[in-house]
Amino acid sequence: MTSAETVLPVSILRRAQWAVNAAFFANGFVVGHWAPKIPVLVERLGISESVLGQMIILFGLGALIALVVGAWMVTRFGSVMIVRWTSLMLAPSLLLLTLTPTVFTTCLAMLWLGVFLGAMDNAMNANGVVVEVALERPVMSSYHGFWSLGGVIGGLTGGALIVWFGELGHSVIVSLIVLAVILWAWPNYMSDQHMDAEFEANAKAAGVENVSRGMPKSIGIYVLGVVTMLSFAPEGTIIDWSALYLKDELGAPLIVSGYAVAAFSATMAMMRFFGDSLRGRFGDRTTFIVSAIIAGIGLFIGGIANTFYLACFGFLISGLGMANVVPVLFSTAGRYPGVRPSIGIAIITAFGYGGLLFIPALVGFIAETYSIAVIYVGWAFIVGAIALLGFVLPNLRSKSSTENR
Repeated sequence: MTSAETVLPVSILRRAQWAVNAAFFANGFVVGHWAPKIPVLVERLGISESVLGQMIILFGLGALIALVVGAWMVTRFGSVMIVRWTSLMLAPSLLLLTLTPTVFTTCLAMLWLGVFLGAMDNAMNANGVVVEVALERPVMSSYHGFWSLGGVIGGLTGGALIVWFGELGHSVIVSLIVLAVILWAWPNYMSDQHMDAEFEANAKAAGVENVSRGMPKSIGIYVLGVVTMLSFAPEGTIIDWSALYLKDELGAPLIVSGYAVAAFSATMAMMRFFGDSLRGRFGDRTTFIVSAIIAGIGLFIGGIANTFYLACFGFLISGLGMANVVPVLFSTAGRYPGVRPSIGIAIITAFGYGGLLFIPALVGFIAETYSIAVIYVGWAFIVGAIALLGFVLPNLRSKSSTENR
């Protein structure tokens, strides 16, 4: 295949890459600002934690449904149109949540947030694969790095903005920032037609003659989905349970109970910006295996820790490892032979959302019988098994995309 640089000017390729970076940042920025908004929302509506939990489940279900519908729409209309309009609909989502006067209308706003986060998630990953193919080098990790960066910035600034400007002022500021970012990216996305030749070549090499636009029959893509689910679940467990773990089981003061999530998120964001160079040098398979091993070691340290300092250090190590496990899986699914990129990404993203949102909800039942520490040790062994699976997972590239051409 002719090098993309000889077909498209470098400036266009760079703008397309930065457009996808901007989409990922905007998506993560909204999620990051959603977290500090939760306590204010609970107080304003006067709802219990159980009601909030049901709302969050509604948010997750909306995201999962949107992933499936969004995948069909990306296949039908292309990723550019869908990422543009879903990001535009996502921009005012926190403002809508602020303006809802009742529990019912808040549920509708939560559904709105979940739907457009999920649909945009699929479309921006699909367009990211298009750009990665055109560039002929790995860039998926940096996309997810910008998502993490958006989440970290949102999480760090959200509370301060609420205190300084109030709930309404906070949501207006966030909406305007997101709108500015997505409008800059709007004209710079790359058309999906640049993916067609790569897709057809992969399908032909795999012996796939007729490619369905529906759900694929190949079991390999679903195996990747299960691995993605098991890769996301430890992250969700750290996000949902680490503060309680530090406070109740390790005696940490309340003021530092969020440090585990901060350590995990910060190292994950940082490491993702190095992920593409690691993938280019060592290949996806080696990067995946080593990353999973490091993540497992970090989770084990976090689980056996006898002080909250050591636990935070363990989660910091885990973030370094988990950073590039998911981007490798997304890139692999987007290039899976005989599977449309939007469909492949939708499948593993749906599995991933299940691991991130629903599996951690089961942790409480285990924690009541044993402890949260036992759960983190258990995840360490599961992630170690994922590392071993890396030797046999289908379609993981042993070399960089450039070397494989």
